[in-house]
Amino acid sequence: MTIQNLKLTRIVLNLFRWPLLFLIRIYQKTISPDHGFFKNLFPHGYCRFYPTCSEYGYQAIKKRGLVVGSFKTIWRILRCNPWNKGGVDEP
Repeated sequence: MTIQNLKLTRIVLNLFRWPLLFLIRIYQKTISPDHGFFKNLFPHGYCRFYPTCSEYGYQAIKKRGLVVGSFKTIWRILRCNPWNKGGVDEP
């Protein structure tokens, strides 16, 4: 790959990154049990991890980029189950 191709790839990935981050924020503000309208139903929080899975996804994609951040987010969501004790997990 040439340098121009790498720059173009980076630009395209950034174009998809910001809409995905926007969609995560929309989810958080609306239907998220920890951040949205339903947070009053879960006064101690719903997610067993800190930060919550959606916030982890937002931070991971913003910090690591679209591809790596998405894989880290998917892995985190797969680990969020009743058999995992949770805890602090930084992106």
